[in-house]
Amino acid sequence: MNNYWYFFLFLIISIAFSVFLLAFISFIRYRKNESGAKRTPYECGVDPATPTARESYSIRFYLLTLVFIVFEVETFFLFPWAVIHDKLKLFGLIEVVIFLAILGLGYVYAWKSKALDFGRSLE
Repeated sequence: MNNYWYFFLFLIISIAFSVFLLAFISFIRYRKNESGAKRTPYECGVDPATPTARESYSIRFYLLTLVFIVFEVETFFLFPWAVIHDKLKLFGLIEVVIFLAILGLGYVYAWKSKALDFGRSLE
């Protein structure tokens, strides 16, 4: 039990030091007096349309996000191939060409199904 005495002493000192630092920082910190327009939300230079964040968004935003995440994750699979492409030789090249073809077909499908089209109305 004597060996644990140093651990508890270190624990107590570290907790006391942390509490002291937090109290000291909160005592000397700069306090801004924010009031009025500084406390209102800001949306791209205009006043917010609604005072709350509870409004519905178009499903197209979610579709675009999902398409982005899928293609972003799929490109991470190219990094291991790039590291050992000289050891894989022709087999690795064929596998990557097939992988990129499937990825390209997915991109064409997303494009044709208008998942990437935001030129028209979002509703």
